[in-house]
Amino acid sequence: MKIALVQQHAITDKRDNLKRGLIALKEAAAAGAKLVCYAELAFEPFYPQELPTGDIRELAEPVPGPITEAFIAEAKRLGIVVVLNLFELEGDKTYDCSPVIDADGSLIGKTRMVHVPDYKRFHEQHYYTPGDLGAPVFNTACGRIGIAICYDRHYPEYIRALKLNGAELVIIPQAGAVGEWPDGLYEAEMRVAAFQNGYFTALCNRVGKEPAIEFAGESFVCDPKGRVIAKAATGRDEILYCDVDFDEIPGSAAELHFLPDRRPEDTGGWQEK
Repeated sequence: MKIALVQQHAITDKRDNLKRGLIALKEAAAAGAKLVCYAELAFEPFYPQELPTGDIRELAEPVPGPITEAFIAEAKRLGIVVVLNLFELEGDKTYDCSPVIDADGSLIGKTRMVHVPDYKRFHEQHYYTPGDLGAPVFNTACGRIGIAICYDRHYPEYIRALKLNGAELVIIPQAGAVGEWPDGLYEAEMRVAAFQNGYFTALCNRVGKEPAIEFAGESFVCDPKGRVIAKAATGRDEILYCDVDFDEIPGSAAELHFLPDRRPEDTGGWQEK
């Protein structure tokens, strides 16, 4: 199965960002992709790079809403699964949210970022309410898909929960800056996650220079053996294509050894809940 990671820059004009995102979706479908995913806040500026100065709710939108509905229509027309990421408004709260659209155009669910960071240029606690939806895995036309939104990838318990909930592919919408994590740690972290859990990981990063941050791009895909099997360019818009074969999962070290040998009931008093 061919998947596509859309690595694109964003400007202050959301309509332009959305237009380019939809063009990329059509291009990916024409190239044979069955699943297309986008980076964190792919269709809007990365708001948390600066502290808010007004009502942040005015920047967000509901799910479903304009962005989601535009992709619902195209997903149905093209017969393709889509994983988005946007600034969600629900009631008085706002979230970092990834809606999941199946190949028939149905909105089958959403993931919200659970762990919310706050440090220089990433003032996310001023924008996002911690997610309250757990670690869902979605049964799509392309298989069982889990999502770890950016900062959530740093938490092994969350990454493992996606496996225990049945994920075959974990998508990571990210906003990662140039030089933010040196020495290949972006890749190392996701390679280890793929290896330890026996699934594919696909990290889709932002790209482009914004007022306070330059985003790196360098999106990539790892297989269940922990190998990087596809990688996008640094610093430019690109659609990264990769063929993934879920038949590789049963023969992975995680499926053959690590998971059967787990002892969560006897690991220093820690218990799964």
